[in-house]
Amino acid sequence: MKIVEQIKQPIGYEMELFEQKFQLSMSSQVALLNRITHYIVNRKGKQMRPMFVFLVAKMVSNGEISERTYRGASVIELIHTASLVHDDIVDDSNRRRGFFSINALWKNKIAVLVGDYLLSKGMLVCIDNNDFDLLKIISVAVREIVEGELLQIEKARKLDITEDVYYDIIRQKTATLIAACCSLGAASVKPNSQDVETMRKFGELIGMAFQIKDDLFDYTEDKIGKPTGIDIKEQKMTLPLIHVLNNSSKDEKKWIINSIKNHNRDKKRVKEVIAFVKDNNGLEYAENKMRIFKNEALVLLEAYPESEFKSSLVMMVNYVIDRKI
Repeated sequence: MKIVEQIKQPIGYEMELFEQKFQLSMSSQVALLNRITHYIVNRKGKQMRPMFVFLVAKMVSNGEISERTYRGASVIELIHTASLVHDDIVDDSNRRRGFFSINALWKNKIAVLVGDYLLSKGMLVCIDNNDFDLLKIISVAVREIVEGELLQIEKARKLDITEDVYYDIIRQKTATLIAACCSLGAASVKPNSQDVETMRKFGELIGMAFQIKDDLFDYTEDKIGKPTGIDIKEQKMTLPLIHVLNNSSKDEKKWIINSIKNHNRDKKRVKEVIAFVKDNNGLEYAENKMRIFKNEALVLLEAYPESEFKSSLVMMVNYVIDRKI
């Protein structure tokens, strides 16, 4: 059995029911919009984010969930999907999970509007049911994602990212959405409890580990759906690179920055930068940091009684850093 299927096992029924509710939450009176949302639903990924919502909700409540949990999972998936649609426009990307992106098929104008529609649907799922605590969690996440993206763009121009700034960027850009999944799960069954903050922190730590793992993929030879060196080509400052930059001589630093700024399309030069990062312990350093975040996340689960939901969350944490794609 695939690891993702194993993780999903204790919430298999809930995930199937969620699929139906999620499709309903996307429906519209406009035929074009329904055609596009149907295309999105049929090309969904692993659905890790709703899985986090249901597993956390069941773990903190001893298996009891409510309609609020389904709404929490729907809102996170609507907002996440909206952010992916908008990301593909920003990145001018024609592919998403091996399929054509919305902007590739229907052009940018329609893609922007579809992203806006999904965002508003997400907000309305909460407002229509007076789930204002859930709305606040997701609204903070949206704000932070945008701030993180803009901070990364601002810093990429100068290539002057310190490790602390890097953590700020990934905390907002990637970790905040996983943190929102986990706090939404807890808030859906135990509103205003300490569990909401504990699970937010848990999700944030997993998100940090998840992004560092993504950074490491840029240095692997494996076929992972993302060409090696793509982050360097896009002038993205990743943790292995930042660590090596901060521990290089003045001349080495100058050569790396010049390579990234002015020679990022030169395959040979990109390969040389990758080799330099590997030879100077950039990967080991990032892997070590990733495991620290992972272990901190697992410590937060220790307070909860043993259950199949907790076991699945532990599996999920390990999957995040052991995944091959």
